Amino acid sequence: MIIYPAPIVNRKIRLALVGCGRISKNHFGAIEQHSKRIELVGVCDIDPFALEAAAGITRAKPYSSLPAMLKEANADIVALSTPSGLHPEQAIQVAESGRHVMTEKPMATRWLDAKRMVSACDAAGVRLFVVKQNRHNPTLRLLKRAVEKNRFGRIYMVNINVFWTRPQSYYDSAAWRGTWEFDGGAFMNQASHYVDLLDWLVGPIESLQAYTATLERDIEVEDTGVVNIRWRGGALGSMNVTMLTYPSNLEGSITIIGEKGTVRIGGVAVNEIQHWQFAEPDPDDTKVKDVSYETTSVYGFGHPLYYNNVIDVLRGDAQPETDGREGLKSLELLVAIYLSARDGRRVPLPLDY
Repeated sequence: MIIYPAPIVNRKIRLALVGCGRISKNHFGAIEQHSKRIELVGVCDIDPFALEAAAGITRAKPYSSLPAMLKEANADIVALSTPSGLHPEQAIQVAESGRHVMTEKPMATRWLDAKRMVSACDAAGVRLFVVKQNRHNPTLRLLKRAVEKNRFGRIYMVNINVFWTRPQSYYDSAAWRGTWEFDGGAFMNQASHYVDLLDWLVGPIESLQAYTATLERDIEVEDTGVVNIRWRGGALGSMNVTMLTYPSNLEGSITIIGEKGTVRIGGVAVNEIQHWQFAEPDPDDTKVKDVSYETTSVYGFGHPLYYNNVIDVLRGDAQPETDGREGLKSLELLVAIYLSARDGRRVPLPLDY
């Protein structure tokens, strides 16, 4: 049994953040929304320009290295919004310093590295949170409830599409982008939250078969891929991903077809319920129009809601919605997709290593 530190109840939770790039702004906004319960006490980046900008926006103390921040900052938890391949070593450093860890997706680019993260946090007696903010999208919350209520009956087929675009200039903006070690490709980086839906919404997967390709971008990893899936419950499905959509992001969608219901959630980032039909009525049916929303960001608006759970956990009022072990589920699927594409074979799950 892991004994965690006592709940933080008589003061604000102190958080420090490492990595002041694109996604850090979502963290800053979430912290601002919860400013009565959490405060940002430090920001860290090796890029002096990014660090200066983040410090100017947040008024938090800047640090040019993680060791310096861990030595000086009086933080309870450290959020990692750095390149994915850096998460394992940074998470282990944070855990060994006695702080809780929050990491952006994916939690790592290698399966064994992710397991090391979980083990290090367990050994240090600290929490490991893995950000899965899309689970808080109101459209997906409504869909999750429909599945939990068994409104679909037996699920027959599931399809997920992520038709977005990332120009070459996006990959050229940083040396780590588009690399196997630090980033991962279209599945692991851009579509990671959609891979998470495969297990979270539908259930454990029995096996999958994938193809990936680098059709246009000058990068190490894939810009396009497809995967066929069989769930343990018998459902069949597919996921189609590309970062080559012309001329801009087109679609992030999920369709579920079942014995007693059919639902399609589309839009640019699963933000519009486009079809909702079940054999039996339910009070949730009245909420369909209200939960759809306009968005210009594929990140969605789930970070503040995710932070709410993290704060509640550290205050002793809740259990974590997505901890390290929950984060391992989607990473296992990602690794299986890459193994299948590399070896040209069907990959059964769970992975045998």
